[in-house]
Amino acid sequence: MPSTNPNEPLIRMENIVKEFPGVRALGGMTFDVNRGEIHCLVGENGAGKSTLMKILSGAYTPTSGTIHVEGQAYHTLDPEISQQLGIEIVYQENDLVPNMNAVENVFVGKELAKPLGIIDKKGMLRRVRESMREFDISIDPQQKIEDMSVSDQQFVKILKALMNQSKLLILDEPTSMFNVEDAGRVLNLVRTISARGIGIIYISHFLEEVVQIADRITVIRDGEVVRTYDNSKRDVPLSALTLDMVGRPVDTFYQRERFAPGEEKVLEVRKLKLEKHSPPISFSLKRGEILGMFGMVGSGRTEIVRALSGADRFYAGEILLNGKKLHISSPRDAIDAGIAHITEDRQRLGLNLGSSVLENGLMVKLQYMKPSPLYDFKTYAKLVSPVMEGLNVKTPSLMQEVVNLSGGNQQKVVLGKWLISDAQVFVFDEPTRGIDVNAKAEFYRHMTELAKAGKSIIMVSSEMPELISMSDRVLVVREGAVYCELSGGQINEQNIIKLALGVISHE
Repeated sequence: MPSTNPNEPLIRMENIVKEFPGVRALGGMTFDVNRGEIHCLVGENGAGKSTLMKILSGAYTPTSGTIHVEGQAYHTLDPEISQQLGIEIVYQENDLVPNMNAVENVFVGKELAKPLGIIDKKGMLRRVRESMREFDISIDPQQKIEDMSVSDQQFVKILKALMNQSKLLILDEPTSMFNVEDAGRVLNLVRTISARGIGIIYISHFLEEVVQIADRITVIRDGEVVRTYDNSKRDVPLSALTLDMVGRPVDTFYQRERFAPGEEKVLEVRKLKLEKHSPPISFSLKRGEILGMFGMVGSGRTEIVRALSGADRFYAGEILLNGKKLHISSPRDAIDAGIAHITEDRQRLGLNLGSSVLENGLMVKLQYMKPSPLYDFKTYAKLVSPVMEGLNVKTPSLMQEVVNLSGGNQQKVVLGKWLISDAQVFVFDEPTRGIDVNAKAEFYRHMTELAKAGKSIIMVSSEMPELISMSDRVLVVREGAVYCELSGGQINEQNIIKLALGVISHE
C-alpha cells in the first residue's frame, strides 16, 4: 500500500547499480523526488542520467538496488508496472504518429469505446480538452502531428503522459530544439504541473533553465551522484554546477602517442547548411589529424557528420576532399569518395549481426570487386584475415557470426571493414561507447596508428577523457553550428563543458 506519510518522498532510488557487459554505467546511485517538486538532473553526455531514468520507467532492469514508490519497495520495475504506479517518461525523441491528430495520439492503443466497440471520438476529444484546460495547454487537439510545430508536438507528448493520471513525470531534454519563446512555454507548463502536486524529474543541459526552474538540482558524473543542491532561492551558481560536472583525475585519461599532423588540408567543409535556416558550418581536417567534435545532446554534432557521410542531405555548402568538390547525396557517394563512417549504433547500422566476421569485413569492399559466380573463400579470407588479426579481433574463425562477439570485438569488425575498403577520412561517431576499458585502450591505439599512417579522423565523442586525450583539435558544436575551435592548452574539460553549455564566451 502507498505510504500516507507526507514526509515520505514520492520516489526514492537507493544504491542503484547498472552494469552492461564490461561497463558499469551506474555505481550505486541514490536519488529521490517529492510530490510537487521539480528535481533537475544534470551531467555530461554519458554521465548516467538516461540510464537511471530508464530504470525508473521500467525500460532497464537494475543490477542491484531498491526503488521505493510511495514507500513501497521494488527491486525492479517493468514499463507496465511503472505506468500503473503513475510514472511517465517523455523522451526527447518524437514517438508520435505523424498522420494522426493530437487526440488520436493521446489515446492510441487506449481508445475510449461506446457500446458495440464503437470508438468514442467525442468522449476522447472532451477528455483532452478538459486536461488542456487543467494544465493551461493551448494547442489544436484535432490538428495532425505532421502539421504541428515542434513545440506543440512536445505539448502533445506531455499531455499524453498526463492523461494516464501520472504522479511522476520525467522530462528528458524537453526544450533541446526550441527557441527561447517556446522553451518558456514548456517551463511554464512544468511549473503548472508541479503545482498540481505531480513530481517532476527534469533532465536538461541548459543550466540557466535548470537554475530558473528547479527546486533541487542533482549533478551526476560517471554514474555517481556528485552533489545535490537546494535551489529553493533559484540561486545556485552555474560555475558550481559545471565544476561538479567535470573534475576527473588525470589518470583516467588515455595517453596516446603524440606527433604533429601534416599541414595539408585533406577535407574542407565550407558554409555547410543542414537546412534552409541553419547556421553555416565551416571547418577543415588535416592529414594525419584527429579532430575531436563535442556538443551536448541536440547540439547538431551528429547531424553534421551524417551530412558528411551522405546519410542525410544538406541544404547548401561545399565539401572538398583533397581540393576537389564532392557531390554527396547518399552514403554510396561518400564511400566512393573515400569517407568512412563508423556509426554510433554499431549493431543496427554498422553490422549485419547474423552474418560472419568474413562477410561483415567484406561489406564495403565487395561492392568494388569484380563479380564472381562462385564464393571465393580463399581470396576473400586473404583480404579479411590480416586486417582482423591486426586489430586483434578475438574470434574462433572468420565464419563466426558477429552477434556472438563481445562489444569491443564487434566495434573492431566495423573498423576492419573500412580498413579493407582503404578509406582516406574516417568519421568515428562515439567510437568506444559500450565497450570496456581494455577494449577502449586497444581501439585508441588503432586510431592513433591510422593517423600516424596519414589517415584523417573526425571523432565525435561524449566521453571527455577520450576527447581530450585523443584530439589534436576540438570543435565545440552548439545550436547547430561550430561554436568554437580549441587547440593546445585550451583543450581541457572545464573549458569544453562551459563552452558547450554557453556558460562562457570563447575569446
